[in-house]
Amino acid sequence: PPHIRKAITARDQGCAFPDCTMPAPWCEAHHITYWSHGGTTSTDNGTLLCSHHHHLIHKENWTITITTTTGVPWFTPPPHIDPKQTPRRNHHHTPLKT
Repeated sequence: PPHIRKAITARDQGCAFPDCTMPAPWCEAHHITYWSHGGTTSTDNGTLLCSHHHHLIHKENWTITITTTTGVPWFTPPPHIDPKQTPRRNHHHTPLKT
């Protein structure tokens, strides 16, 4: 719904994938827990991703979590990309949040 998209856009300000600079108008809303798996349509279960990173998340099985203190999406790569699976976030759009 438009009000949830607006809230996610205000929070993420663009593609939330680490180091991506794609602005919000060019992004898609992504359900962190897929809608087909019972995920809700809410700000706590959504993030903005550009088309490239949206497909990458699905193809490579990255994990996304939203921190409860800041609401910032964190991305954990699969073991074949980072054996330590170190969580990371995008600092481009929201540099002051941790």
